[in-house]
Amino acid sequence: MPLHKDDPKSVGGYKLVDRLGSGGMGVVYWGRSRSGRDVAVKVVHAQYAEDKVFRARFRHEIESVRKVSGAFTAPVVDADPEATRPWMATQYVPGSSLAERIRDHGALKGAELRRLALGLVEALEDIHRAGVVHRDLKPANVLMAEDGPRVIDFGISRAAENHQTLTETGQMIGTPPFMSPEQFTDARTVGPASDVFSLAALLVYSATGRGPFDADSPYLTAFRVVHEAPGLDGVPRTLRPVLERCLVKEAADRPGLDVLAKEFAEALPESDPMDPDTTTSGPADLRAVEETYGGADPAMPTGLPKPRRRTRRSRRLLVAVGTLGAVSLGLVGYLSLGPGFSDASQETSSTAASGATRWSAVPEGWQAWQTTMFGTARSGEVNPLAKGGESTIDATCRPYENAVYCAGNTILPVRLDGRTGATVWRSALATAAEGTDSSGNNFALLGVRDDAMILQHDVFAADGSTRSSIVALDTETGDQLWTRDRGGASVDQLMVGDLVMTPDTSGRLVTARSPRTGTDRWTAQLPAGDYCQFATAGSRLYAHCFPDDESKDAVLLELDKTDGTVRRRLRTPNGSGLLGTVDGRLAVAVAVDVGSGPARPEENTFDEIRLLDPDTGATTTTELTRSHKGSIRLAAGTVWITGANGQVTAVSPLTGKQLWQTRTSVEDSGRPTYDPTTRTLYLASLSGRVAALDSRKGTLLWETGARADQLASGSTKSTVSLDGGAVVVNTPNGTVFSMDPAHPEG
Repeated sequence: MPLHKDDPKSVGGYKLVDRLGSGGMGVVYWGRSRSGRDVAVKVVHAQYAEDKVFRARFRHEIESVRKVSGAFTAPVVDADPEATRPWMATQYVPGSSLAERIRDHGALKGAELRRLALGLVEALEDIHRAGVVHRDLKPANVLMAEDGPRVIDFGISRAAENHQTLTETGQMIGTPPFMSPEQFTDARTVGPASDVFSLAALLVYSATGRGPFDADSPYLTAFRVVHEAPGLDGVPRTLRPVLERCLVKEAADRPGLDVLAKEFAEALPESDPMDPDTTTSGPADLRAVEETYGGADPAMPTGLPKPRRRTRRSRRLLVAVGTLGAVSLGLVGYLSLGPGFSDASQETSSTAASGATRWSAVPEGWQAWQTTMFGTARSGEVNPLAKGGESTIDATCRPYENAVYCAGNTILPVRLDGRTGATVWRSALATAAEGTDSSGNNFALLGVRDDAMILQHDVFAADGSTRSSIVALDTETGDQLWTRDRGGASVDQLMVGDLVMTPDTSGRLVTARSPRTGTDRWTAQLPAGDYCQFATAGSRLYAHCFPDDESKDAVLLELDKTDGTVRRRLRTPNGSGLLGTVDGRLAVAVAVDVGSGPARPEENTFDEIRLLDPDTGATTTTELTRSHKGSIRLAAGTVWITGANGQVTAVSPLTGKQLWQTRTSVEDSGRPTYDPTTRTLYLASLSGRVAALDSRKGTLLWETGARADQLASGSTKSTVSLDGGAVVVNTPNGTVFSMDPAHPEG
C-alpha cells in the first residue's frame, strides 16, 4: 500500500518505501536501510506511545523476538522502544500472509499443507527453546515465504518461566478462533501447550478454510473453544487423529512438538494427493453430477432453503455464554483493543464461514434490497441521459467499503448505499458531453481503489468523432479528482491492482498512475502495432501483447510494478488468454482457430491450457479431454467454464480432466464468481437469475427466479460481486440487487 501523506519518510535511519499493513495499535512499513537491506518496520500509534503499560508490552515484544532465532521466524534487526513513537525493524519477508493466501486461493492441500505444518512445528520449537510462548499464532501472523512459513508478531508473548504477565488486569489479548481454552479461563497458566492448541486450530483453518470452533460471534467461539469438541469436517482423514489430540481441553494431554514433527510427517506424506473430500483411495469422488434439472446431487434438495430457526440447543448456548465471566471479560479486551497490527488479522475471524452454516454473516445493518441505476439521488439528482424504461446496455457495478459503485452506457456514475440500495450521489460528468444526445455517452467502470472511482468516459459527437478520457471520482462526494486523455485503442484492461494505465495516442506508451491523485508512477513502451491487455497473476504485473500477424506468437511481458521496466518476456500462442496462476505457474487458455489477438471466452472454443514457469518460460501443455466454449474462471486450482446454455463445468488445469459438470437454468452468464471463504461458485443470467454451486462437488445449492424487468443486448454480462457475506448482482440493463446467500428467497 502506498504511504499516506502523514506517514514519516524514515524511521531510525530506515527509508520507508510502502505500507505493509496497519491495525488498532500501529503501522507496519516496508523500510530500506542505507545499504539497501529491506526490513519490516513496526511503528506504534502516537496515542499508545504515552501509555506506560503498552510501552512495556512493546519493549517485552522486542525482548521476546530477540530471544528467538530460526529458519521459520523473522529476527529483529533494530529497535528503539524508548523513541517518541516506539519502533522495531525485523527481517523483511516477501510473501503474503496465510490469511491472504487462503482468502485468495482457498484451502491448502498436499505438499503445501505438509510444508506449512512442519515449518510451523520447527518455528515453535525455536520459540519455545528460547523460553517464549507466542500466544497469538493465527493466519495473519504467518507469512508464506518462498522457502517456507515465517512466524511473526510476538506482541503478546511471554517468557515461559515468568508467570507475571501483562494480562493480569483481566484483559484477554488474542484472537478467539485460534486461542486455547486456558487463554480464556486463566491467562496466567498459559504455557507452550497453548501454542500447540493454536497450531492445530490454524492447520484446520488452512486445510478447510474455516476454524474448528467458528461461530457467529466471538462469544460463541470462546464458549466452543472452552466446552465443545472441534469441528473437523473436511480435514484430511490421516491428519484428523493428530489434530484431535492437539485440540483437547487439558493442556497436559496435548502432544509435544517433537512428537508432532514425526506424526505430521507421517500424516502428510509428500506423495499423498490429500483430497480432503476423499474417504476412499482413488479419485472416485471427482465425478460428473447427474444432469437432472439443475444438475443437483439426487440426495440434495433442489428447492430454496427454508429460513433457519434457532434451535433449543443454540438458545442454551447463548444463555451459557453469559455465565462465563472470565470469557466475557477477556472478550471485552479483544473487541476493544483489536487483535494486533495486521489488517489481515481482522479478516481471519470475520471471513471464516460460520460453524453452524456454510454462509458468512452479512454486514451489520444490511437488508435485502433491489433498485436500478436510474434512481433519484438523496440530494435530488436524476440521470439526465436516460430513463428506466430504455434498453440500456453494458452497466457494471463494484462494491467498495459499504457502498456499490455503478456506471454504464447512458448511465451516469452513481454510488449506492451497500446496506439499503439507496442512491447516495450521481456524478455530473454529462456536462462534458454538451451537444450530444443520450447515446453519445458511455461510462465504463474500470475499478474502485484508494477512495477513487475510476472510469473511462467516451463521448461520441454528432460529427462522428470520439473523445475518450480516464476520469477519477471521489467515492465520498462524486466530485472529479483528476482526468487524463485516453489515447490509442490498442490497450485494454486499464486498471490493475493499484495502478491506472493511460495510453498515449500511439498506443505504445502507457503511463501508470495512482488511482487517487493521478500522479505518474512510470511510463512503459509496448511493442509497436500489438494489441495489449494488462493483467495481474499472483503478485506480478503482465502486459499480454498480440501482433496482427497470425503466424507470430504473442508475448507476455512481466513489468516491474515500481518502475515499469520489462523483467521477463514469455511466449504464448496468438489467440490465448491469461487465466492466472496454478501450482506456481502461469495458466494460459489456448483457443481453436482464433486468428490474431486475445482469446475471448464468449466467442472462442478452448481445447488446451499451457502452464508457463514465470521465471524460465518452460511450458507444459495440458490437453483438455474435450473442447469447451464459455466464460472461464481460474481459482483454487480449478478452471470453471460457464456455457451459454447454463451448464457449468469444472476442469483440472493440471490434467485436463473434467472434475464435474452441472446444468443450471442460468443461461448466458458471464464468468462465475468464486467465494474462497465458503467455497461457493456464483453465476447470474442477463435476466438476473442467480445460482450458487458447491465449487468442489458441483452440487447446486440454490437457484433464484429472474429479477430484471427486461433484457439488454450489449457485450457486458451480468456480474456477481461479494460484499462481506452479502452477494451483489447487477444486470446490463441497470438492475442492481443485494441478497443474503443463506436466504436467497428473501
